[in-house]
Amino acid sequence: MVKEKHDMELRPNPRTGRYRLISANWKMNFNHLEAIQATQKLSFVLRPADYSYTEISIHPPFTDLRPLQLLIDSDRMRFSLGAQNCHFEPHGAFTGEVSAPMLSRLNVTYVIVGHSERRQHFFETDDIVRAKVEAVFHSQMTPIICVGETFDERQRGETERILQTQVDSAVSFLSPELAERCVVAYEPVWAIGRGASANPDDAQQGAATVRSVFESRWGKAVASKVRIQYGGSVNPANAADFMQLDDVDGLLVGTAALDPESFARIIQA
Repeated sequence: MVKEKHDMELRPNPRTGRYRLISANWKMNFNHLEAIQATQKLSFVLRPADYSYTEISIHPPFTDLRPLQLLIDSDRMRFSLGAQNCHFEPHGAFTGEVSAPMLSRLNVTYVIVGHSERRQHFFETDDIVRAKVEAVFHSQMTPIICVGETFDERQRGETERILQTQVDSAVSFLSPELAERCVVAYEPVWAIGRGASANPDDAQQGAATVRSVFESRWGKAVASKVRIQYGGSVNPANAADFMQLDDVDGLLVGTAALDPESFARIIQA
């Protein structure tokens, strides 16, 4: 059955004028066969109206990118293909790494940069995140820049300072034209994978702080176009609360995105 064109067109949020983006970060899960099955199932359970509400990006492990590119293209699925990371150099003697130009050739649209797990387990600094943002843009893709405070930083009342520092370091070198294309994911580190999400007030405050950095550098016109996601133990029960916030334009979903039916319920919430 052919879906009507008007049912498939992505529509901006009428309150903000920004297009929503809900992203599935599969992390180190799913071989290429499992990835194909999960994507097919997600496509089956979603409704035409879901695609008009939000853009949907899928971020599988590197080994799954080519199979999903072929699947999405051949079946004309309305998913944007994303990656979870990249190296900041375009090529070279970096064993085990994948460059931004390699991802671009696979029709990758979004690249997650500076996820808290990369910062924690692989010791990525703000300078490295900045270099990756530059590499992603240079290869004609869009970075999803992850920022967020740890539990200890939150307890010390340093949330605003941490967010301002991380965001400014990642984007300060950009032109206004690139700055407004950024996607920033506010992911409080203390909420990731622990089943305890931030409350909506915390999420809104964090997102507003992120947007204020863009406004202070480039003004309201640029800041109003930046899309900000919330990430951290998102599930079908709390997704709608976050999506109703003034400064939250989408979600970065981890564990709950591994189940296609659960991820679809988040989108439909």
